[in-house]
Amino acid sequence: MMKFSLKAAPATRRTLLGALAVALSLGSVSFAPTAAKAAEEKAIKVGIIGGEDEDLWRIVVEEGKKHGLAIETVVFSDYTQPNEALERGEIDANAFQHKPYLDNQIKTQGYHITPVGYTAVWPIGLYSRKFKSVGDIAEGAVIGVPNDPSNEGRALRVLQAEGLIKLKDGTGILATAADIVENPKKLEIKELDAGIVGRSIDDLDAAVVNTDWALKSGLKPETDRIAQESAKDNPYNNFIAVKNDRKDEAWVKDLVASYQNDRVKDGIVTIYKGTGQAAW
Repeated sequence: MMKFSLKAAPATRRTLLGALAVALSLGSVSFAPTAAKAAEEKAIKVGIIGGEDEDLWRIVVEEGKKHGLAIETVVFSDYTQPNEALERGEIDANAFQHKPYLDNQIKTQGYHITPVGYTAVWPIGLYSRKFKSVGDIAEGAVIGVPNDPSNEGRALRVLQAEGLIKLKDGTGILATAADIVENPKKLEIKELDAGIVGRSIDDLDAAVVNTDWALKSGLKPETDRIAQESAKDNPYNNFIAVKNDRKDEAWVKDLVASYQNDRVKDGIVTIYKGTGQAAW
């Protein structure tokens, strides 16, 4: 039987260094690219709302790697937190809001935030577990609506489109219950936090609920939704937002591209069970 010896011939330090130099010059020695690749990736933090958004952003994170981004999602529990965190520089971007909401936040909080790329739109809906159609809604019924300015106006416009109320002429998208001039069924409009109105559905006769909160509340669009706003020319498209002074940084376009692609578009349909659609 032939034997092999693992004993190496003696080598001087000069010999080893010379051999290494030759190997490097010929490109025959390579080093693992992991560290170099990690150094090339741009690490960014993006604020999102917990729930289905987390599932969708797992796809965005994967797509981000193709664009040299190491995206970390920071999950918030309500709408008031992501803009405050962005303004303070605790995150680099957020993705959870539409323009009327941001405009109101800038007006009231003085934020320096701007949209940089559309994400998706979720037409707001009127839900009920007591009535099967809008026509069935009884006189004096209690209707819940979100109480933040942009979403309350949006909800009231849905009720107006369904003929349940009429708003004052010239009322914009920031309408409130005080702008109702006709209420033939004498409906009681109950203003609640956007995150609570859907969960209060059993204590209400009906409620206008943002789609994400409807899903979190266990509402089923196919059985509980009796009306919704039109998606056409919808002013409530959601978007990715950053601080004003960072909008031209290279990573911003890469982040938008990480979202605006076919994989994410398909994910919107699947994850939100057909209630959302791409807005780009």
